[in-house]
Amino acid sequence: MTPQTKNPSGLWRNAIWLALFTILYNLAEGIVSVYFGAQDEALTLFGFGIDSFIEVMSGAGILAMVLRIRRNADGQRSRFERTALRVTGTSFFLLAAGLAVSAVYTLFSAHRPATTLPGLIISGISIAIMWALVSAKRKVGRALHSAPILADANCTLACIYMSLVLLASSLIYQVTGFGFADSLGALGLIYFALSEGREAYAKAAGLECCCTDKACEVKDE
Repeated sequence: MTPQTKNPSGLWRNAIWLALFTILYNLAEGIVSVYFGAQDEALTLFGFGIDSFIEVMSGAGILAMVLRIRRNADGQRSRFERTALRVTGTSFFLLAAGLAVSAVYTLFSAHRPATTLPGLIISGISIAIMWALVSAKRKVGRALHSAPILADANCTLACIYMSLVLLASSLIYQVTGFGFADSLGALGLIYFALSEGREAYAKAAGLECCCTDKACEVKDE
């Protein structure tokens, strides 16, 4: 047992701070992304910003989960947790539907964004921060032998994948001027929005760890 695991209260504080940081970062990221997405008429960046706002609600549910587990690891999900997860799941499905309609419209109208440079910058920052969050949450989850926290860390990878989609579509358009890159990026976001929506409903039903990645396994390193 490492010195860190001998101080579970300190580890739980770290888990709470990580959850709070996730909420605040996604709120800031959402505001900036939606602003530049609307200003530059960049669909992928705008959708990415809406996703960030949905992640704020998801983060609130995760924070409630961490606080509950800290008090009683075997406790049942609170009504707030279940409601937050269901609202999150529904929001992801609505986002996917909205992106699908918008992407099809922009494809047929041959609409092009003014620029995708903000998308390049925002996605690069997001990838770096989210990867650090994944690493930190996994470290805390393994030290506490907490499968739910490890599941949350693993599922944060979806944010990295969405950032990669934004980065790729923004880079392609910025370098080549390929008009359909932004719409194709939006279509890529739909897949992850649907995946996160299904996962939120699964968690609301009581499935703490529904990820298939090996990182969900509780183990010491």
